[in-house]
Amino acid sequence: MPEDTRPLDRVRLARRPHDPRRAVARRVGFALLLIAFIALVVLVGRDGYTDVTGDPVGLIDALYYASVTVTTTGYGDISAVTTATRLATVLLITPARIIFLILVVGTTVEVLTEQYRQLLAVRRWREDVQDHFVICGFGATGRSAARALLADGVDPSAIVVVDSSVQATEEATEDGFASVHGDASRTAVLDQAAVASARSVIVTPNRDDTAVLITLTARQANPTAHIVTAVRERENKHLLRQSGADAVIDSSAAVGRLLGLATQTPSALGVIDDLLDVGTSLELAEVAPSTDPDGRPAVPADTQLLTVIRGNDRLPFTDPATLVLRPDDRLLVVRPTDGA
Repeated sequence: MPEDTRPLDRVRLARRPHDPRRAVARRVGFALLLIAFIALVVLVGRDGYTDVTGDPVGLIDALYYASVTVTTTGYGDISAVTTATRLATVLLITPARIIFLILVVGTTVEVLTEQYRQLLAVRRWREDVQDHFVICGFGATGRSAARALLADGVDPSAIVVVDSSVQATEEATEDGFASVHGDASRTAVLDQAAVASARSVIVTPNRDDTAVLITLTARQANPTAHIVTAVRERENKHLLRQSGADAVIDSSAAVGRLLGLATQTPSALGVIDDLLDVGTSLELAEVAPSTDPDGRPAVPADTQLLTVIRGNDRLPFTDPATLVLRPDDRLLVVRPTDGA
C-alpha cells in the first residue's frame, strides 16, 4: 500500500472549543426570521399586491412571495401595485433580501476561511516546531506521560500526540496538544508530527510488535532523539533496544514489583506513590551539583542523593560525605516539591 504523502491534512492544532453546528443553526434561524419578516410585510399590505390567480394574497401566498424573493428567484406572479407596497419593497423587503444573501454567502466564506486559517496555522506550526515531545499512542499510558511532562514544566504546545484513533486525537486537541491522526509506524505520519526535530519520542502502543515498528521508524527519522518506549513482555526488551530505544520500560514487571512491594513493605509503596504521583510531597529530579563554600561541587541542599551520572555511566551509590563530585556530573536526587 503506498504511503499517504499528503503533508498537512492529518495535523490538528489545539484551539478554543467551537461548535460549528451552533453557528450554522444561529444563521439559519436568522434567515428564517428574515423570511418571516418579509412575509409579515406582505401580509400587512396584502391589499397592495396582486396575484396572477386573481385570488386575495393570504398567509401562504405571503410566505411563498418571501421565499422566492430572498432567493432572488422572483417569478413575478405576485407583484406590488400600489405606491405604499412598492415603497415597503424598497425600504424593507430589499434590505432584508440583501441581508439574507449576505448570510448565505457569509456562511460559505466563513467555512472556507476557517479551513484556510487552519491550513496556515499548521504550516506555521510545522515551520516553528522543534525540540518538542512526540507521544505515539494516547491511551492511559500516553495520557499519564503527557501529565508528567506538564508537571515538569513542559508547555502543552511542545507536546504532539500521534494516534490512529480519531477520538484519541480529538481528546488530545481538547487537552491543548497538537495531534496527528494516523499510524505512527509510518514515516509519512511521523513526518507530519515533525519527529525529525523532536527532542524526545515516547512510544506507548498496545502491542510490542507495533512498538518495535514505531521505534524503528522514529529512530530512522531522528537519529539523535531520546526514545522511550513501554514493553509488555520482558522478552521483547532487547528487540526495542536493538530498534533504537534509549530506555525501555517493562510495564508488566514494574506493576508486578509494585504488587509485591505493597504486600511486603506497604510503607515503601507510599513513598513510591509520592514519587510517581506528580504534585505530591516528593519528586525525582536530575540536577547539577551546587557549589560549597570552598568552591567545590556538592550535593544541593534539601535533596537526597540517589546516584551520580558521570558521562554515560551511573556510579554505584556511595556515602555523600566521601563522594568526590565533578562539575559536569549529573545528580539524581529526591527532593520536596514546590508545594510541599
